[in-house]
Amino acid sequence: MKNLPLFIGAILFSSLFHKQGIGLNFSLFSIVTLVILFFYNKTAFKVKSTIVFTISFFVAAFSVFVYNNSLSILAYIVTFITLTGHVSHQNTSIYINWLNGFFSSIAGFFYRNFNTSNASKIKTSQKDIDYLHLTKIVGIPLVVVIIFIALYKNGNPMFESIVNNINFKFINFQWLLFSVLGYYLLSNISKPVVVNPITNKDVITGNILKQKGDILVDNLKKEHQLGFILITVLNVLIVFFLITDITYLINADDFRASVFSSQVHSGINALIASIVMAIIIILYFFRGNLNFYKENKQLKLVAYIWIILNSILVINIAIKDYQYIYYFGFTYKRIGVLVYLLLTVIGLISTFIKVNKIKNFWYLFRINALTAFAILIVSCTINWDSLITTYNLYYAKSMDFNYLVNLSDNNTFILKYYMNTNDLNLEKELAIEKKYKSYIIALKDKNWQEIQFDNFKIK
Repeated sequence: MKNLPLFIGAILFSSLFHKQGIGLNFSLFSIVTLVILFFYNKTAFKVKSTIVFTISFFVAAFSVFVYNNSLSILAYIVTFITLTGHVSHQNTSIYINWLNGFFSSIAGFFYRNFNTSNASKIKTSQKDIDYLHLTKIVGIPLVVVIIFIALYKNGNPMFESIVNNINFKFINFQWLLFSVLGYYLLSNISKPVVVNPITNKDVITGNILKQKGDILVDNLKKEHQLGFILITVLNVLIVFFLITDITYLINADDFRASVFSSQVHSGINALIASIVMAIIIILYFFRGNLNFYKENKQLKLVAYIWIILNSILVINIAIKDYQYIYYFGFTYKRIGVLVYLLLTVIGLISTFIKVNKIKNFWYLFRINALTAFAILIVSCTINWDSLITTYNLYYAKSMDFNYLVNLSDNNTFILKYYMNTNDLNLEKELAIEKKYKSYIIALKDKNWQEIQFDNFKIK
C-alpha cells in the first residue's frame, strides 16, 4: 500500500503534537518528514544541495530541542518550507524553494487533485482505485447495519441493553482530527508541487546580464552622464556625513546610554537610506546596455567609490555599537545592529560583483536571499540569552539587571550560578530564585514529547 507511510506518519504526528508543547517532538517529526520526502522523492536526494538543506533542517530541529526559543522555531519552519520546496525542483533559487514549499504545505493535495493540467493523471489514478466502488462497499453496509440495529433494539430488550451499554468515549475525536491534519500535511509534502510559470522562469534565467539590441551611443552617453552626477553627489553627501560624524565621535565626552542609542540608531537610519537609494540608482543605470558601453569607466569608478564609502560607514557604525556594548552590555537590538551590518557588508560585496562582472538583478536577489537563510541557520544554533547574560554579568561596565531576568529561561542556570557565587541584594536574589523555581517546575511537568535539553540538566 503506497499510502501506508502517510497513515503511519499521521498517527505519529498526532501522538507528537496533540495537546503537547514544543520540544523533542520537533526533532522526531523531522525524522518523519525526511522519511516521507525520501520515500516518495528518492531522486531528489541524489543532489548535494538537497543534502545541505536536509542538514540545515535537522540543525534547526536540534536547536529547538536545546533552546526552544522563537528564533529556533522560526528557523525550523523556514528550513521545513525550504527543504520541501527544494525537493519539488532542485535547480531553482532559494526564494522559489520558499514559494513552492509554502504552497505545497498549504495546498499541495488540492493542487495535485483538482488542477486541470493534472486531469489525465487523476483519471489514471482513478483507474487504479475505484473510489465509487470503495464508497459503496463501505457506506452501504454501514447504513444498512445501523438501520437493522435500530429495528432489532425495538424487538429484543436484551439486545437493546447491550447496544445501549456500548461506550464510544474511548475514541478521542480531537486526536483523530489531529491525525487527519497530520495526514493532510504529510500528503501535501510527499509530492511537493511546482508553482508555474514562475519556477520555469527562474530556471531559465541566469545570473549574467545580456546585451539587448544595438548599442545606441548617444542615448547611453546621456544616461552615463546622469548616473555619474547622481552617484557622485551621493558620494559627496556620504563623505560629508562621515567627516562630521567621526569628528563628533572623537570629541564626544557624554557616554550616557541614551546618547549612544541615538548615535547608533541615527547611523543605522543613514546607512539604510544611503544603501537603498544608491542600490536603486545602480540597478537602474546598470540594468541594461550601459554595462556594455565602452565609456562607462567613470560611472563604474564612482560606483566603486560609493561601495568603499559605505564600507567605511559600516565600520563607523560598528565602532559605535561596540562602544555601546562595551559600556552597557548586550541586548537583542544591539546584536540586531551587528547582524544588519553583516548583511550590509555582504550586500556591498554582491553589488560590487554585480557591477564588475555584469550580473543581473536576479543574481543580487539570489545571493542575498541565500545569505540571509545561512545567517538564520547559524543564528539559531547560538544561545543568545546565555551569551547576553554572561557578557553583561562579567564584562559590561554597567547593565540592566531586570533585562536579564526578563529574558527567556535559557539563562536561568547562569543567573542561578551567579547568585550562588556573588553577593546580591535581596531583590535580585528573589527575582532569580522565582525564575529558577518556576522553570524547574515547568521542566518537570513536561511530557516526553515536550522535553528539551535542560531536562537532562536537572536530572
